[in-house]
Amino acid sequence: MATRLVQINMKARDDSALGGFWAEALGWRVSSEGPGVTNLEPEGFVYPDPVAVCLDLIVSPEPKTVKNRVHVDLATTSAAHQAEVVTRLKDLGATPADVGQGDVPWTVMADPEGNEFCVLDWHDPNRDTGPIATVVVDCANPRAMARFWGKAMDWTLHKVTDHNAVLRSAKGVGPYLQFLRTPDVKTVWNRVHLDLRPYPGDDLEAEAARLRTLGATAIDLGQNDVPWTVLADPEGNEFCLLTPG
Repeated sequence: MATRLVQINMKARDDSALGGFWAEALGWRVSSEGPGVTNLEPEGFVYPDPVAVCLDLIVSPEPKTVKNRVHVDLATTSAAHQAEVVTRLKDLGATPADVGQGDVPWTVMADPEGNEFCVLDWHDPNRDTGPIATVVVDCANPRAMARFWGKAMDWTLHKVTDHNAVLRSAKGVGPYLQFLRTPDVKTVWNRVHLDLRPYPGDDLEAEAARLRTLGATAIDLGQNDVPWTVLADPEGNEFCLLTPG
């Protein structure tokens, strides 16, 4: 049994408006499975496929109070492209953000609801990822996170150091997943989290049990009777285990 990363779940005060921003930012199409839910995926995409990690925006009245522990890095291909992307995103409603990054070659921004993201330096070696180059998760111990997530998913571990751990789909397509060491301490539930999905034919309960043996814990966020399972990784980052498919 195994899981794979299929989407990013982002809470939003206005899922439709924020979904419109991210659809324009990524060049993706918008759909909805119901009120308060906006789904984004590439044009012509057949879900699920590792060529893209989709974005689900879910309405939530709770305000954003701290820097998100999960964010995306957007890919660029040249200095001119990086500048053009930054300008275009500002025109869409993004703003510069200071998270203590200092003098770095990438640009840190925030979407219209304050969710941080980066526009990468075009010298970054990530290639052929699509518009999202990397999904980044802040952590205290990248090596421990690599041990858990490397067994939780069937993605390939590309790198692990005291600074970061990097995984990518075993098919060598789509964005990277990076666990980045930061000094920040997790204090609230993550407004942005990862959604994993087992493969067709696998058993949801058995997969949840397997993840718990690896170090995950069951989490109650008041989700009531839902078809998915809410868990947290060894550092307390919430994630959802969706139904197999």
